[in-house]
Amino acid sequence: MSAPATLSFAKDIRPMFTDMDVDHMKRAMDLSDRDSVFKHAKAIYETVSSGSMPPKSSGEARWTPEMCAKFKTWQEQGGQP
Repeated sequence: MSAPATLSFAKDIRPMFTDMDVDHMKRAMDLSDRDSVFKHAKAIYETVSSGSMPPKSSGEARWTPEMCAKFKTWQEQGGQP
């Protein structure tokens, strides 16, 4: 089995965060910035994979298992820009 393709923040990860996500989280972290997302990757993964974020009240769709897996893979690959 071959290794997964290298993922990038700009192409694969940033598009998973909506403008609403970025706006709502700006006090805690900058979801539009690779360094900020990588710094907080463990917490982000835990909240999206548990289904606790985004909150139901936001009207935003929860991340799918595939999205969570992609994020985790990006993190494990070292968080390429």
